[in-house]
Amino acid sequence: MQMSTITEPAHQPVSAQEKRRGLIAACFVHALHDGYTDGLYAFFPVWQSQFGLSYMALAIVRALYFGTMGGLQVPADRLLKGRSPRNTLVLSTVIAAGGLAIMAVPMGFEGLCCGLVLAGIGSSIQHPRASQLIIECYGDAVRRPLSFYNFSGDLGKAILPAFIALLLPIFAWRPVAGFLALLELVLSFVLIRLIPQHIAPPILASQHRQAEGDSAGFSWLLAIGAFDTATRMGYLLFLPFLIHACGGSSATVGIALALLFAGGALGKATCGWLVDHFGIVRSVIVTEMTTSFLIIATLITPLSGTLILLPLLGIVLNGTSSALYGTVPELAPGGDTGRAFAVFYTGVIGTGGLAPIVYGAIADHLSRTTGQLATAATALLIVPMVLRLGSFMKPVSS
Repeated sequence: MQMSTITEPAHQPVSAQEKRRGLIAACFVHALHDGYTDGLYAFFPVWQSQFGLSYMALAIVRALYFGTMGGLQVPADRLLKGRSPRNTLVLSTVIAAGGLAIMAVPMGFEGLCCGLVLAGIGSSIQHPRASQLIIECYGDAVRRPLSFYNFSGDLGKAILPAFIALLLPIFAWRPVAGFLALLELVLSFVLIRLIPQHIAPPILASQHRQAEGDSAGFSWLLAIGAFDTATRMGYLLFLPFLIHACGGSSATVGIALALLFAGGALGKATCGWLVDHFGIVRSVIVTEMTTSFLIIATLITPLSGTLILLPLLGIVLNGTSSALYGTVPELAPGGDTGRAFAVFYTGVIGTGGLAPIVYGAIADHLSRTTGQLATAATALLIVPMVLRLGSFMKPVSS
């Protein structure tokens, strides 16, 4: 009797309130970490001036954080496997806060580099473990919660970099980094109170699937995610030059990016709903074909027409990722969703770094228009891939 009383909480279903708390916590972590990630760009001019860095050196400094964050997703998930998402998310936030705190201390360029690496280690934990928290809260009904989680990252990217840019003219960059560290520490205490302590591990549909099928289906999903990311990053590379070619100013480029990202945030929040109603295959076919059409359309429309099209393009260009993230638990090999998310995030982050180089080489050797058409062609290549993916989406009959 006593033993059953002790073990009972671990097997109780997660209440609606606990689900909301878990989702809110994951979204807060995602918004802060992703907002800080993009907020680094606001520091670059200051660092370049203070430390006398070239553009290549700045790229290397950037790689200290982004490379660490992207490359350690799988090792971090493997190291922390079996530990609760609650504890690992708190650990992630505290480590990132430690990195920011080291940056805030006047230790020269070496201190900056050490702080960026440590912050990257903290952020590498966040993606797979926050995703795992949402899965443990919602089980198989995880697609729309993951869409909101995905959207929260874009919300952080919209708010925190702008906030940092507003603070830097008023304060030196080290106090701003110190403030961000304090913000991370406050969040870590909030997470302790917000995330449910006992969550029963759900039995997912993916755990009933055969390992070979899961592995093959997940490989197709990862390839689609890589191509989708390549399309997005390639188009972003060419957009400023497209706006200038249409007669737009630097301010117009800023407006264009804002319109694209606003549409992208809306797409990430709504594409989970689209998949719930029409399925992953039909939804991705529609979003990718629309993406390709709109990319080509922005090549032939005048500036005003391009600005009108950009929010629509943002919806499909960014929104597809929510549909893909929500499918990871269903195709996770062996039902290991934490590792599946770590591998998936590593793949898309790595592609996001390499794809612009490939498209840039195409533009250098041929033309910018050809490079942009290559991004549209990449989106179309996803259509046959997602048709193949559809054969792995049917549940195994018992």
